Amino acid sequence: MAEKRDMFPHDESLERLPTADREKRLSKKLQQLVKYAYRNAPGFKARLEAAGLKPDNIKGISDLPRIPVLRKDDLIRLQKERPPFGGYLAVPLKRVGHVYQSPGPIYDPQRRVRNTFGSPGIGAGLIAINAWSYQITPAGMIMDTVLKNMGFTVFPAGPGNTDLQMQVMRDLQAACFVGSPSFLASIIKRAEEQGYDFKKDFNLKYALVFGEMGGDQLRRTFSEKYGIRCLGGDVYVTADTGIIATSCDENAGMHVSTDMIVEIADPATGQVLPPGEAGEVVVTPFDEVYPLIRFGTGDLSMLITAKCVCGRTTPRLPRIMGRSGDAVRVRAMFVHPRQTDEVISRYPQISAYQLTVTRQDNRDEMLLQLELGSQPAEREKWIEALRKDFQETCRVRFDRVEYLPAGSIPQGAKKIVDKRVY
Repeated sequence: MAEKRDMFPHDESLERLPTADREKRLSKKLQQLVKYAYRNAPGFKARLEAAGLKPDNIKGISDLPRIPVLRKDDLIRLQKERPPFGGYLAVPLKRVGHVYQSPGPIYDPQRRVRNTFGSPGIGAGLIAINAWSYQITPAGMIMDTVLKNMGFTVFPAGPGNTDLQMQVMRDLQAACFVGSPSFLASIIKRAEEQGYDFKKDFNLKYALVFGEMGGDQLRRTFSEKYGIRCLGGDVYVTADTGIIATSCDENAGMHVSTDMIVEIADPATGQVLPPGEAGEVVVTPFDEVYPLIRFGTGDLSMLITAKCVCGRTTPRLPRIMGRSGDAVRVRAMFVHPRQTDEVISRYPQISAYQLTVTRQDNRDEMLLQLELGSQPAEREKWIEALRKDFQETCRVRFDRVEYLPAGSIPQGAKKIVDKRVY
């Protein structure tokens, strides 16, 4: 649903302004945002007043750290206390076109999506395959909007089913693929296994692939071996805040969007850390619909403030270095111990478990280790039910199950262990 106005308009000129000039203009927008959110989002008003603050206390970016960080656990609690959006929806519900769910669960109203990946019209007369999910999470719809803004005709494929995706890509002579790097690699591999010369027999000219750590190597392969232009390089996007940062053609880090302020903060105190020091990515989107001011993503990175060789002066995130909390990103989806606990609790035969994430052949793999207190009657049917429940709750499938003797998993051990090395 189209919005009637844009209180916080996009300003591309901010990308190349001297740092002091850009921060002055962002500070002015921040003042406007804080006053707007205080008037229209009762959840933010309560949070500001609990910190002993009024909107006039926030005069610019330097005052932003006075506002406590809003974390995912805070949103989960607030949405239970004041459903469905915890008092952070700042427009009438009739102006919200879609609602999404992210792990927690957290419910996110649809926000404005702007194109940051290529020139309008680049996709005119071409077909793009969108392999992000159109169900529950916003990724599919976000990228659908981006592709249409670029002129592409979109085939809404969603994730999975490698053989079908390969067939559609060839039958439609699709020119663009959007999804995870590992999934595109799987499609190419399957095509070559079936005797195709991918570069000759397919028409893939563009790819917008992101969402996985370690994707740079695959993007280089797509470009150098198959002649596929990877639009935007890496992309940093979350369900809660939308597109945070995207790479330029120089691949010298991900440029922070000018539609938000990004800080790197100490995960324990919320205080801002200097450039070059690693901490939690804290985001303040200029968003009229859902003003999550100082939202803690839980992701770890650092800021590069030197001017990029591409000419932009916006700060950059070199990469996402991991998580400050317990959630782990697997195949572009966050898996949280709350989710795995929920699934395991349905199976009383399981006395202990641990999920281990590794990476093989540019693909994330999950091993579920189980200690059984009692034996299920029909183990194959039982494990298939567990696999189905896990996928429905966590949105990804585990690859293998390993049964361990009682006592193998130490009491208090982490529920999810990330052993990936990039």
